[in-house]
Amino acid sequence: MNHQDGVRCMVMRGGTSKGAYFLSADLPVDEAERDDLLLRIMGSPDSRQVDGIGGGHPLTSKVAIVSPSQDGDADVDYMFLQIAVDQPLVSDKQTCGNLLAGVGPFAIERGLVQATDGTTVVRIRILNGGEGLASAHIETPGGQVNYNGDVLMSGAPFGAAGIELEFPGSGGALFPTGNLTDEFDGTTVTCVDAGMPVVLLRATDLAITGYESPTELEANGDLTQRLEAIRVQAGLAMGLGDVRESTVPKLSIISPASHGGTLNTRTFIPHRVHTSIGVLGAVSVATGASVPGTAVSLGPEGVQDAMLRIEHPTGYFDVELQLADDYGSLLRSAVIRTARKLFDGQVWPRPKGSPTA
Repeated sequence: MNHQDGVRCMVMRGGTSKGAYFLSADLPVDEAERDDLLLRIMGSPDSRQVDGIGGGHPLTSKVAIVSPSQDGDADVDYMFLQIAVDQPLVSDKQTCGNLLAGVGPFAIERGLVQATDGTTVVRIRILNGGEGLASAHIETPGGQVNYNGDVLMSGAPFGAAGIELEFPGSGGALFPTGNLTDEFDGTTVTCVDAGMPVVLLRATDLAITGYESPTELEANGDLTQRLEAIRVQAGLAMGLGDVRESTVPKLSIISPASHGGTLNTRTFIPHRVHTSIGVLGAVSVATGASVPGTAVSLGPEGVQDAMLRIEHPTGYFDVELQLADDYGSLLRSAVIRTARKLFDGQVWPRPKGSPTA
């Protein structure tokens, strides 16, 4: 495949992230060739990504690959790739619920799904981390995607049209270690996976308030070393293997809400601190807090069917949850996100084997 003439690409803000969206047919079939191409498109490895379209941060160095689905329960397949900023690494170990918000509009724009006049539902099969399903409800007046609206989503600076993302039950074990709490490095944690593997910790156990800024937390060398040691041990216990080079599990530090929400979070993703919180990360946090007996449980009675407001560094994130009577499974979750098309055209990757400074 010759990409000297550019590669068809759409850049979208999805939720609180930004990424490049591609049709699978527009990328190489061979994974190694595909990943090399995407590194050159995004401008990695370089902390600024100045020679590509990445934004120099994990939240803006993301790729969504979309294709028609062969699954009868889905319209399209969605593969998420995290492109490392300053390393030549591409990871498919996790999905991204924020970029998921743009998959439905992208599928309509590329003709994979026929829009109706009013609201179009796009059924999406998520390929990362074991197959999962989601439904995106998109405003399509006159059969065209509406990106303009007055829905203000906390963590994004401007309003846009709302997109409801609905997830059916998780299917797998919510607590992959088999325990509601575990202890790693002398710290009590809860390991939960309700769509995203997350380690939940109490801020008070880490000698912090939990209200520090992302910059302050990233600059705390003792804290980051301790958290990485916990993460590596938790990864093994969660069946994820050696996670030192992996982007999962995430770590979410929990403290009491300070602005009227349900609880407050600071989330390592895993080495930078999220300026907000990921979609499925928020679902996992809400799930872990709703179950009685976890390290961050909201109370001994638990919460089975409610809307939880998760506070984060730039605002809040509302998650609707429905848990089984015995708390053994997640029956349903839903969130509201927004997405907006920023650019549609061709992107020119740097040539293979370009000299480096």
